Amino acid sequence: MITTVTLNATVDKTCFLSGFQIGQVNRVPSMHIYPGGKGINAARVAHIFGCPVLTTGFTAGFNGTLIEKELSRHGILHDFVRVNGESRVSLFIIDPHRGTTTEILEQGPVVEMDDVLAIKDKIRQIASYSSVVAICGSMPEGAPSNLYADFIEIAKAEGAKVILDAKGDALREGIRAMPHCIKPNEHEWAEWLGHEPADDDELYESIYRLHLDGIECVAVSLGERGAAVACDGQVYRVHVPAIHPVNSVGSGDSFVGGMATALYRGEDWLRCVRLGVAAGTANALSEAAGVISLDDVKDILRNVKIEKIR
Repeated sequence: MITTVTLNATVDKTCFLSGFQIGQVNRVPSMHIYPGGKGINAARVAHIFGCPVLTTGFTAGFNGTLIEKELSRHGILHDFVRVNGESRVSLFIIDPHRGTTTEILEQGPVVEMDDVLAIKDKIRQIASYSSVVAICGSMPEGAPSNLYADFIEIAKAEGAKVILDAKGDALREGIRAMPHCIKPNEHEWAEWLGHEPADDDELYESIYRLHLDGIECVAVSLGERGAAVACDGQVYRVHVPAIHPVNSVGSGDSFVGGMATALYRGEDWLRCVRLGVAAGTANALSEAAGVISLDDVKDILRNVKIEKIR
């Protein structure tokens, strides 16, 4: 079983609107509505790959009920902790004419200490029968900054492999708990470093140092430029084929879903990253976040190139 964790679950609304005008009436000719949040998107990708997957986290209010119903409708198992308030809505306005994406993200519910204790118990229970646990995305207001670190320690104690995809304090605190893998994007990595890497050599050196500190796989996603990876005592650059993207929202989440799939199947870390970048690239060919075509993944995999740096 793969378990994904999304503490800030959302209803994703993706609108395609050419010539979007601020301050004007805009009529939307095409829109997709999916349950979202990083862990939910990753779960959907693992489900498409045919893996047994369950997603958990917090849900609240009408939107929380919609998220759960839609997951059930798509055949994705879920076991959320219900909290007070209302799960958020995330609106993505994609203007194909301008090539822009505008994101409008609501805050989501505020959690209490009882909610925090309940989700820890839930993670402990689910991790006991999961081989992979992916902890993804932002934390809601009221959650302590070390909560992901607690999740990592709980899941590792139950024998699960842990992937962390987070940013800011959640990433910093989580790294201290030594997950098996982290997958920040380049902006989240620069925030963790405290500055933008001066060049690729500094990027490679920084991920290599953290790998030597004990994290088995450090994978920094670089969008259309692939990924930089430190694993098995080596550093690699993973190159992806050029595509004409439709919607890049959710590509990092799909990366995690691909990695979790390969890890569940017993693949080594480099193969996990290879499937991850293929899934992330395939996601950008879809109109909806966290939705991939297996045929696209196969085509992309044929053209993924892995370069050993050191």
